[in-house]
Amino acid sequence: MKRRRLGQHYLVDDKVVAEILQLASIRPSERVLEIGTGKGVLTQKLAKLGGAFIGYEIDPENYEATSKAVSGSRAHIVLADAFRQDPEFDVLVASLPYSESAAFVKWLCSRAFARAIAVLQKDFVEKITTSPGGRDYRGVSALAQIAFEVRVLAKVGREAFDPQPRVDSVIASFVPRKMVTEEEAGNVMRLFSLRRREVDSALAELGMGRGVGYGKRRVFSLTPEEVHELCKPHHRQ
Repeated sequence: MKRRRLGQHYLVDDKVVAEILQLASIRPSERVLEIGTGKGVLTQKLAKLGGAFIGYEIDPENYEATSKAVSGSRAHIVLADAFRQDPEFDVLVASLPYSESAAFVKWLCSRAFARAIAVLQKDFVEKITTSPGGRDYRGVSALAQIAFEVRVLAKVGREAFDPQPRVDSVIASFVPRKMVTEEEAGNVMRLFSLRRREVDSALAELGMGRGVGYGKRRVFSLTPEEVHELCKPHHRQ
């Protein structure tokens, strides 16, 4: 699938690239992962940092362009969907297609790493940091808040991309709080498919046990901690 069809807008602003590198604060001993190398603008800089570098790219044309751009370096570029892989890394850096943002959060929450720096749609970051009970509080919001401390570090202007997107972007950091297994993440998303239902009713319909002490509360009112506890396999009765 072409990255353009995935909603990709290529980062072309050298100042933004420099800001991402500064915010990532990569140390010589750290293993670096980039998801979505694009045409290699950021990749060329990242490949010179850290103790090891691997980049994943799903588009064959971009893979070829990036491979040529870092030819002769120690960078390892892979033509594959990173979300179907299991690389080991300390620092992740990514400028993702906006359509892949939720998949990114779901994949990242079960990984062991030190920090991630990602360029994402501003509206998406607002969604994953919104408080319980809010209109935009969804499964991916609860999941992100269970797994990470998410912070907005900087705004990114639309002119930093080619082609320019119709939405605003930000650089966000993800620092791990708790590791969430794939099963738990799946349960979170299943539970929030019934976000307006009473907790006990939703759990019973999904075969996930019963709530304890939640009364008439609705799923969308649950805190991230409550959601995580309900979605652990041992909760089932």
